[in-house]
Amino acid sequence: MRARNQRGMVTPSPVVMLSVIAVAMAGIAYVATRGGEPTEREVTTVSRDATPGATPSHQPGPGKQTKQTKEPKPEPTVQRGKVYVEVYNNSGITGLAGRVAERATGIGWQVVGSDNWYGTIPASTVYYPPKLKLAAKTLALDLGVRRTAPAVDPMRLDRLTLILTGPLG
Repeated sequence: MRARNQRGMVTPSPVVMLSVIAVAMAGIAYVATRGGEPTEREVTTVSRDATPGATPSHQPGPGKQTKQTKEPKPEPTVQRGKVYVEVYNNSGITGLAGRVAERATGIGWQVVGSDNWYGTIPASTVYYPPKLKLAAKTLALDLGVRRTAPAVDPMRLDRLTLILTGPLG
């Protein structure tokens, strides 16, 4: 009897090949997308009575008069009814965007739409174009949103975009 030739090549199954390709693609995507931290800002409340960097004023001595050189500058106000707001739901809670939109309208904001948002947002956020930064902070304070950030594509640059990831406090 003759010895059989044991030469040949064994190919892995298609499932193993697809798994190897998937792991390689995930590694490439991880390396390609890592980088700097996203631009995030936390909204904090500031008391109007305390001004940062203020120093105590000295009382004038007898017979001396002081002259006030600077009048306090009035803070710019946000006219809520003139600012467009879009509200999006990025949570699994049905109707959340509609309820928050009604709440914002009740406060005086001009809500022009509400819908679902598809994508990944780390926390409920008010996105703003540069000219509406103060309005974004005001909306965030009105609704209890802790995060604001500059608007990104595909957001419109003539309005605030509120994306909700869960119920607001």
